[in-house]
Amino acid sequence: MKISAEQLELVKAQLKRLVQTGHFYGKRIEGIDIDAIQTAEDFEKLPFCSKEDLREAYPLGLMAVPEEEIVRIHSSSGTTGTPVIIPYTAKDVDDWATMFARCYETAGITNKDRIQITPGYGLWTAGIGFQAGCEKLGAMAIPMGPGNTEKQLQMMQDLQSTVICATSSYALLLSEQIEKRNLKDKIRLKKGVIGSERWGEKMRNRIQNALGIELYDIYGLTEIYGPGIGVNCSHNTGMHIWDDFLYLEIVNPQTGEPVPDGEVGEIVLTTLVKEGAPLIRFRTHDLSRIIPGECPCGRSYPRIDIIMGRTDDMFKVKGVNMFPSQVEEFIRDTKGAYSEYLVTIDHVNGKDVMTVSVELEDGADGEQVAEELRVRFKNKVNMTPEIETVPKGSLPRSEKKTKRVIDKRLD
Repeated sequence: MKISAEQLELVKAQLKRLVQTGHFYGKRIEGIDIDAIQTAEDFEKLPFCSKEDLREAYPLGLMAVPEEEIVRIHSSSGTTGTPVIIPYTAKDVDDWATMFARCYETAGITNKDRIQITPGYGLWTAGIGFQAGCEKLGAMAIPMGPGNTEKQLQMMQDLQSTVICATSSYALLLSEQIEKRNLKDKIRLKKGVIGSERWGEKMRNRIQNALGIELYDIYGLTEIYGPGIGVNCSHNTGMHIWDDFLYLEIVNPQTGEPVPDGEVGEIVLTTLVKEGAPLIRFRTHDLSRIIPGECPCGRSYPRIDIIMGRTDDMFKVKGVNMFPSQVEEFIRDTKGAYSEYLVTIDHVNGKDVMTVSVELEDGADGEQVAEELRVRFKNKVNMTPEIETVPKGSLPRSEKKTKRVIDKRLD
């Protein structure tokens, strides 16, 4: 998939503005003849930008308009370093709501729905993004925010919520509580819009079957508006990305070169009309692939596969590189293993030790599950971790994102 002439004109307008405002990216492209950028190949010679660049611009160095035009800021969590502050103009806020409303519509949600919003509000982009899209659509927002599961379940019943918005971790927690309390016949949920963290097929099936609802993956990141820049449709053939607001690339994480459609690589995004903090060729670290061809739904927006992992969530044990997505795949294919797991890596007596704690389905044989998992690891990645099987519900549940890999070697 190559950048179109229309997209290229929007990019060039962004570049000229970044040069004029003394933005860090504008300084990076000083000396480049912007008007000479005429082809996809010309565009692909432009430098990338990264989260490290954005951190160096802290607090408001990303601002590309006069301060009086900024109506809001959002921020990354800053858990892995200096937080990134993203300024928004009124148009940015409205564009984001427009994209999010389009996500809801793509999922078949209408202004007759009642949308219960459980992601957090505040500096984080999640809750307020879900709400703005809901209001733009004209649906009823139930802005619960995270936590207080008792109150969540009460409101879900009393207000007859038809849509739940959540992280996959919290959606699982709610579905388990609904099952435990036999509330399935008392709720009216039809759909779930799930975002903020990657999740495996087994977890998806658990939530879907427990609640009897359709689930939709929503994509986004704080640096690029927030959640709502893409979603899958009812045909579930990948997430449509709104390319009238963004240009999507998939590149080789090592070389930065574009990969063919259908091949897995790192998602790179360029904002086409963002005013407050435009980003050109932003490396997201998210791994996916462009799905070639047309979607049966008839929408022409490009599609990406589910997020398969991140270039920075790889961990290495005994010389073997692994991703959480691989662990999820082995668990998915193991009969009797539930979706929840925890990987703990430590250095003991001069050698690395990896322990995979996995929950069991009711009635499953723990030793049989453990042995099957050991064989899968050995056959697929040529290393055998310690396997610990625990009863369903034993591992921590989270109202936000669940931490699934703990590397004690880093302490």
